Amino acid sequence: MSLNPDFFRRRARSFAVILVVLLAVIMAAVLVLPLAGQQQPAEPPPPEAGGPQSDIGPMALPKKKTEEPPPEKPNPPRKPEGMPEYSLRVEVPLVSVPVLVTTKDGQFIPGLKAANFRVLEDGVPQTITSFNQTKDAPITAVLLTEFAASNYYFVVDAVNASYTFANSLKPDDWIAVMYYDMKPHILVDFTQDKREVFGALGKLAVPTWRETNLFDALYDTVDRLDRLGGRKYIILISSGRDTFSKLNFDQLLKKLRETRNITIFAISTGQWMRAANPFDCPRTSIDVINPCSDVRMDYLQADNQMNTFAHMTGGQAYFPRFQGAFPEVFGDISQSIRNQYILAYHPTNAKQDGSYRRIKVELTDGEGHPLKVHDQKGHDLKYVVVARDGYRAKQEVE
Repeated sequence: MSLNPDFFRRRARSFAVILVVLLAVIMAAVLVLPLAGQQQPAEPPPPEAGGPQSDIGPMALPKKKTEEPPPEKPNPPRKPEGMPEYSLRVEVPLVSVPVLVTTKDGQFIPGLKAANFRVLEDGVPQTITSFNQTKDAPITAVLLTEFAASNYYFVVDAVNASYTFANSLKPDDWIAVMYYDMKPHILVDFTQDKREVFGALGKLAVPTWRETNLFDALYDTVDRLDRLGGRKYIILISSGRDTFSKLNFDQLLKKLRETRNITIFAISTGQWMRAANPFDCPRTSIDVINPCSDVRMDYLQADNQMNTFAHMTGGQAYFPRFQGAFPEVFGDISQSIRNQYILAYHPTNAKQDGSYRRIKVELTDGEGHPLKVHDQKGHDLKYVVVARDGYRAKQEVE
């Protein structure tokens, strides 16, 4: 068997081609494997990383640490539309004291100045900040009369005194009429019409109850008037006796102390009967040795109560013996109400502790000496200064 040289040449060329292809494959594998072993590049850092920017992308540089900004002050709440502005303030109380200065005969003494008055609260002098004198001022008053079947003389006095007071009214006065027996009754509410007042008094014909519950009636009247502004007056026509009230005397006095702008003028009834018939007892006496002594004690206590009601509130009490004295009494009351000195001051004791403060008003000559009043002939005149005993300070929670 002979060897063909062409066969070997063809085989050599084929082997060469295969070898070149294998070498190419090996080289390609060698180049690709290192690249496959490397990790893929990470995602480019976001712009917030803080580095400078370029056309390629952000450069991963550490961001500088910045201080946190101070917290913003909260905005004040918006005020609703239409709401008024409010501010915090300390209220300094103002005490108003009506003062009546008369001679011993009841004549009003005019022409006094603020320097002539000295006001003491619990013994401490006060500075008067306001001063004026009322002249023929209209009044706001309640006529409160006793009307019970206790005694004929008392009823007649009460009715006659009520008519006399109504007749002394002026067109600008506001008057309400009430009476009491077992309980208080309103005959007519505040009016300026005299005819309504006389019509109301005309209903006081025949009393029904014997009880005279003065404490309940006066307490109720004061409570009603306390809701009204300004100065008010109560004209109390009564025997002063209380028979069946639910409230006691101390409770009534506490109410009067808490009331500032109400003045009571008290007119006692039945004085003539008490003096003329000392042994004619309106009820059975329990004192066998001294007949009617307990009844006389009742009326003595009644008069003291009437005095207390008046003086505590800056008014006056009257005890007329005869019906003919009523016009003079009411003339004096009218003059007292319409001619007063009104003093006002801010107390040095500004505590709102609800305590009762005593008031004393004196007249001076402006230099600290007692004021001397003379008549037209140069004689010294004795005078009376009438003012309320005191007032109750406000509580801090009121």
